[in-house]
Amino acid sequence: MNSIINQNINTDRPVQLADGVFWVGANHHENLPANPYLIVDGDEAVLIDGGSRPDFSTVMRKVLQTGIAPEQIRHLIYQHYDPDLCGSIPNLEQLIDREDLQIISKKENNPFIRHYSVRSKLMCIDGLGHELILKSGRRLRFLPTPYAHSAGSFITLDETSGILFTSDLFGTISRPRGQSLFAEMHELCLSCRGSRPEQPHEECPKIQDICLHTGVHLFHKEVMPSTKALRHALSVIFSVDARMIAPQHGVIFHRREDIQTMRDILESLEDIGIDHIPGVAK
Repeated sequence: MNSIINQNINTDRPVQLADGVFWVGANHHENLPANPYLIVDGDEAVLIDGGSRPDFSTVMRKVLQTGIAPEQIRHLIYQHYDPDLCGSIPNLEQLIDREDLQIISKKENNPFIRHYSVRSKLMCIDGLGHELILKSGRRLRFLPTPYAHSAGSFITLDETSGILFTSDLFGTISRPRGQSLFAEMHELCLSCRGSRPEQPHEECPKIQDICLHTGVHLFHKEVMPSTKALRHALSVIFSVDARMIAPQHGVIFHRREDIQTMRDILESLEDIGIDHIPGVAK
């Protein structure tokens, strides 16, 4: 596979990840860059984790730049209920303006999603058999990852492209300066299992850039509730052979060696969520 990072990526426009799959995120958040994704399949489109209300104009501009009309979006998928995913739901509903628009999440999430003034029908992935089949036959598979980080969290596999949309899993607090969207680790990072910078924006003297390991570690330490929940979610992620891991925050992982390095690091962590608080029984 050719190196994506060397293809002069312009993150002010939609970035194509595969045929019909686009990143349409907001790249201006210094500490927590957001990554909504759009799947276009013929005259049908699906928006995954559509973004916050402040990001709505940026996300919609990029959606339109892919060449589709808003009313082609027939499904909105929300892999948990946080405002950085769901805040723009009222804006999307108004612009898409379809009576048959479906909002797809999980039953544990839906009571919270309803608080975003949702008027569309809320669907549960359990009732859909954990899959969404588009008119062309293209299938999206929904894989529950409970308590990573909410009770109703799940991830989504697009079988056609092999891209796994992992929501907060594999997310990072910040992107290294040399990597605007796609992870492409230095050789020293691939083999590093030793001491790392303690702060997410602290430069690693070995590579003279922000340490991706630190950003991923600290994000999961604070966002995921426990080591057990994270390890179970990782087992779900690696039960499928995804060719690309596209999280909701930070960088997209497209190289096997980078994915394996992150897997090794995340599976080795012991201090996730409540487990890093002194005095709490494990």
